[in-house]
Amino acid sequence: MPARRRRGFGGLRKLPSGRWQAYYSGPDGLRHLAPETFTVKIDGEAWLAAERRLIERDEWRPPAARRVATHGATLVQYAPGALERRRVRGQPLRPRTLALYRSQLDRLVLPGLGELPLRGITGEVVRRWHDNLPAGKPTQRAHAYSLLRTLLGQAVDEGLLRENPAKIRGAGTTRRVRDISTATPAEVQAIAEAIVPGRLRLFVLLAAWCGMRYGELAELRRRDIDVEKGTVRVDRAVVRVNGEDLVGPPKSAAGRRTVAIPPHLIPDVERHLVEYVGRAGNALLFAREGNRHLSHTETTKAYARAREAAGRPDLRLHDLRHTGATWAAQTGATLAELMARVGHSTPAAALRYQHAAQGRDAAIAAAMSKLANGTSTLRTHEN
Repeated sequence: MPARRRRGFGGLRKLPSGRWQAYYSGPDGLRHLAPETFTVKIDGEAWLAAERRLIERDEWRPPAARRVATHGATLVQYAPGALERRRVRGQPLRPRTLALYRSQLDRLVLPGLGELPLRGITGEVVRRWHDNLPAGKPTQRAHAYSLLRTLLGQAVDEGLLRENPAKIRGAGTTRRVRDISTATPAEVQAIAEAIVPGRLRLFVLLAAWCGMRYGELAELRRRDIDVEKGTVRVDRAVVRVNGEDLVGPPKSAAGRRTVAIPPHLIPDVERHLVEYVGRAGNALLFAREGNRHLSHTETTKAYARAREAAGRPDLRLHDLRHTGATWAAQTGATLAELMARVGHSTPAAALRYQHAAQGRDAAIAAAMSKLANGTSTLRTHEN
């Protein structure tokens, strides 16, 4: 084992090679290593002392960022490390998000800008790059621009740029191209009845009636279902990254929630537990052989066949969640209740479902007309 030396600030350890490595925890809460190892211990101590002085003078930046600035790094040299250092609400990027950003970086950002030094990326350069992105893919363009703007903003925060050159108004947002037509309860039931294998029947029903995401459903365990109380606990989600299933917290803090199961589904839940779920508490509710997570590809293919048979070939699997949230809004659920049920951390997303529910205005108007011809009466509320 290499020898370690603890100090008041940072630490030193002697490597098997005989050289010394210095390290410390910075103001950002992360561990930072010296850019090189030292022949003698005193040189490592000197480096730590210099880093501490920078912190005390409020002149500190991460050593990696300083090395980039010193060498005038290009975007391709800066971006991968910047993604690794990025924090959202104090937490590193999730593996799935990091993989997505790396893919967008490699496909859309670096081919046009990667070889340019950070300081050579001007507003005009950004505009030309943005103009050359695929015109027929507005969502892809918006995501690529947002990623570039975020990276350049991080370079500003790390002292590598004076200002962010990505200033194209509205380039990071896009309107939804595809209008989602929600399903009826009968259509959801038809899809559930048609799906093969049968163990996915409850998957469809919970996706719609409980408004759950694919990753949340795929990670449900027997212990998460309380039949007596009629609830399902959402505490984790699974994502597949580079061929590996990774289990972690839901998409946001609000994603951790307990959802009431509509009472008419309880018999379906009980039957599913008996027929398809192991007796252990950690047995997956929806599993492949060996208590392995579902294959997303196989599940979506099975769903595609079922929706076709049910006459709704346009209804994507994720649209079931949208459908369930809209149904909840139509019952009169408040914004806060919708957010809690579907696990949204901001009101904006939940508002979409309330707006969709406003489409019932014609039905409301028709019901009001019944008052005029005497076929209906007003309901009164007694105090």
